[in-house]
Amino acid sequence: MLAMNYRGPKRVRIDQKPEPTILHPEDAIVRVTRSCICGSDLHLYNGLVPDTRVGSTFGHEFVGVVEEIGSEVTNVKVGDKVLVPFNIACGKCAFCKQGLFGNCHEANSQATAVGGIFGYSHTAGGYDGGQAEYVRVPYANVGPTVIPEGMDPDDAVLLTDVVPTGYQAAEMGGIQKGDTVVIFGAGPIGIMAAKCSWLFGAGRVIVIDHIEYRLEFARNYAQCEAYNFKSMDDPVLFIKKETDWMGADVCIDAVGAEAAGDVMQTITGRKLILQAGSATALHWAINSVKKGGIVSIVGVYGPTDNLIPIGDVVNKGITIRANQASVKRLLPKMIEHVQNGVLDPKGLITHRVPLEEISDAYHIFSEKLDNCIKPVLIPPSANR
Repeated sequence: MLAMNYRGPKRVRIDQKPEPTILHPEDAIVRVTRSCICGSDLHLYNGLVPDTRVGSTFGHEFVGVVEEIGSEVTNVKVGDKVLVPFNIACGKCAFCKQGLFGNCHEANSQATAVGGIFGYSHTAGGYDGGQAEYVRVPYANVGPTVIPEGMDPDDAVLLTDVVPTGYQAAEMGGIQKGDTVVIFGAGPIGIMAAKCSWLFGAGRVIVIDHIEYRLEFARNYAQCEAYNFKSMDDPVLFIKKETDWMGADVCIDAVGAEAAGDVMQTITGRKLILQAGSATALHWAINSVKKGGIVSIVGVYGPTDNLIPIGDVVNKGITIRANQASVKRLLPKMIEHVQNGVLDPKGLITHRVPLEEISDAYHIFSEKLDNCIKPVLIPPSANR
């Protein structure tokens, strides 16, 4: 089968790999019909996440058709069109029982933090992902969800990560009616977080980024304010002025390890990798939120230390909430919002690229070329 092959930082290619096989009675094999490149894939692509191994196949956002099932799979059958949450979760461990599917202990039992994730570094279990024609899906009685009849596959593929992650970013913010919410990052997750903030009753939603076409997209898609931090002397001071010197009620870090805007953070976090990525957006979030406010973090950082102003967190009485989105918990509500027209996931998609051209797709997305917001990969297997 054709599959993406990671060859080192900024080097990916399409290769022939063996098709996956059933390894456990609860496995399923899914023929991929859509997959995406995620902003967190770029952290891997750029070499910012430890233990990202040469030969890996990325891709944690994918939908497809069930081709084969293990002897104990009862939740899906051969021929079902399914969307597969990016979390690999057993559904039975102590964390899954709490609805923390992003922290499943069985899917990544050697880790003390994140659970299993498709197509990510070996810190997340080392599972091959969906930027391929076929994927082995463990715990097929838990994760794979049959796509509702009539749902556009372009909508469905964004329900595997982007929509629930953006929604959970807003949810973790504890947004109250009339709150001012500031989102750092106008990528797909940040834009979706802005859109979802209105669902919780926000009175004002502001997005901060430095790429003009992304800011314009955010304004149009999420009906929010959007500002370029390069036009500001200090983004924190700007937000203070915009909030009568109180600070925002909620700040969301939707950037993570590749944040721009601070030379020291960029050098230590992105160039020298002395910390787990540039924490610029997190600094701004902590310093922009009001005393007693909430900072919600969905931006991905590597699993090592970061230089952050913890003293400000303590002295301001800030609550920090963070996690990988628990897709399975949120899916029923997300599906309902799509079916009712409340959310339009496919509206984020700007590029549809054949899987065979994956190197170009990564380059375009990483370098922010051609006004790219969200690329979707179409494998040859989609037409079988």
